[in-house]
Amino acid sequence: MFLGILLSLSLNLWSCEATQMTFCNIRDTCSNPEAAKLLDKMKFAARSCKEIRDKYRVYDDGLYYLISSRGVLYQTYCDMTTAGGGWTLVASVHENNMYGKCTVGDRWSSQQGNDPNRPNGDGTWANTVTFGTAVAATSDDYKNPGYFDIRGRDVSVWHVPNNVQLQHWKTASFLRYHTENHFLTVHGGNLFNLFKFCIGGGGHFPEWSPRQCGDFTSFDWDGYGTNVGWSASKVITEAAVLLFYR
Repeated sequence: MFLGILLSLSLNLWSCEATQMTFCNIRDTCSNPEAAKLLDKMKFAARSCKEIRDKYRVYDDGLYYLISSRGVLYQTYCDMTTAGGGWTLVASVHENNMYGKCTVGDRWSSQQGNDPNRPNGDGTWANTVTFGTAVAATSDDYKNPGYFDIRGRDVSVWHVPNNVQLQHWKTASFLRYHTENHFLTVHGGNLFNLFKFCIGGGGHFPEWSPRQCGDFTSFDWDGYGTNVGWSASKVITEAAVLLFYR
């Protein structure tokens, strides 16, 4: 299946000569260089970025294609340099509107309001629904099959300002931290099995309803971006949280 996809894509790389209806080999200079890079990265058949790094000796950060245990091909970002590399981006939590409490866009809590009849909200932390794209992970919520399919040992977290382009994530991030105690090994290998994390996680918050409801729960409890009392700073509030496994 994977080889068939590669063959299909390579056969559709047309010649850059407008007057000739011939095909270009992906190594030809007339080929789209970005398409050639993309196909080059698709040759690594792996379940995780760690497997790509260990098996194929690849050490460059960037977008790669992975294959889930069920044969789903998807693209995500690999951090191949931090603390030994091999970190797979599996999700991002992005608050699109702090003033909208559990409204459209709050995929990690509830998009249907602070409803006591739906205490789990959208249930995103513990279901297999996927959404978004890796390249737009700082502009919208993102969740790929790796979130529930990869069995990792540790988690890495990046805080990256909203709307920063992918090639600048690492330099623009103001917080990056990771675990080293392999805690996921006793929780099923991923957050899907752990299902409860420090951001989002529910759809009903009875105290001072609906002030706590949203993907960034209570970040604005004492005012938006005030960094006073229980409120987070504006820098934290206006940044996406990127989640990686290794």
